[in-house]
Amino acid sequence: MRASIEVADIFRTAGPAYRAAHAGHLSLAELKLMSAIEHCRTAALGGHVEACEACGQWRIAYNSCRNRHCPKCQGAAARTWLAARKAELLPVGYFHVVFTLPAEVAVIAFQNKAAVYDLLFKAASETMLTIAADPKHLGARIGITAVLHTWGSAMTHHPHVHMIVPGGGISPDGSRWISSRPAFLLPVRVLGKLFRRLFLTRLVALHDAGRLSFFGSMAHLTDRRAFLRHLAPVRKKRWVIYAKAPFAGPEAVLAYLSRYTHRVAISNSRLIRFDESGVTFRYKDYRHEGADRQQLMTLATDEFIRRFLLHVLPKGFHRIRH
Repeated sequence: MRASIEVADIFRTAGPAYRAAHAGHLSLAELKLMSAIEHCRTAALGGHVEACEACGQWRIAYNSCRNRHCPKCQGAAARTWLAARKAELLPVGYFHVVFTLPAEVAVIAFQNKAAVYDLLFKAASETMLTIAADPKHLGARIGITAVLHTWGSAMTHHPHVHMIVPGGGISPDGSRWISSRPAFLLPVRVLGKLFRRLFLTRLVALHDAGRLSFFGSMAHLTDRRAFLRHLAPVRKKRWVIYAKAPFAGPEAVLAYLSRYTHRVAISNSRLIRFDESGVTFRYKDYRHEGADRQQLMTLATDEFIRRFLLHVLPKGFHRIRH
């Protein structure tokens, strides 16, 4: 069933004016995404006839854009991906672990998405594998499924990686399974310290190799000394790693994955109103608990579109990794 308000409605109504106002400042990927969402499941993309052989009733179904950022095109992709993963699940508890970049690093990531998001994946995975392999902790080789999200609930830029990790792994000699404790996988403070060191060391290496670009208010970070000064506070800051107790079973893992793997910055179901005052949508305010956590936010339409486009990933970038 079609949602009463869709991102496509907002783009079709306000997209032309937004593109005109920001001409020369939108990337090709952003322009393609806007066009894809505006034309998704319309006659512009063609269609096909669906007919019932029993009663003879028929209808025209318009084709989907299949853009991975489109809120309407993720359901089928998620179902296909989950069906393949179901056979891979082990009969053990699975932990949910989240690695988040501090704000000072997130601004660097935004201007260098491909390089820094890739580094986020690699540093987080190496952190987990290294600490898990340490005999002082688990002493085993673990498996990981990791998913990149770049947004907070209000669509602000908030890059983080969600991981699903089995509660145990294979012994170093490959002869047996080593289980973690029932409600404890790895020490989060130890994970945070190693993640911080690995990430910052390699981020500086990217800068030294000339693989980072800066513009606008961040242009001064091209200078190495300015770049190191910018990073100085986060070297002392605690990098918080979130780890949640195991899921109830494989079905719960699949239910979780279905919510996270093919999610986009905002789903159509969260949209409440679109009028001359802007776009109103539901979001979670994590400063509150319980029912008070669900709040409404209204953004000017241009700001809503801007925030949505913050999360366009580079072409060919894999946001789900194993």
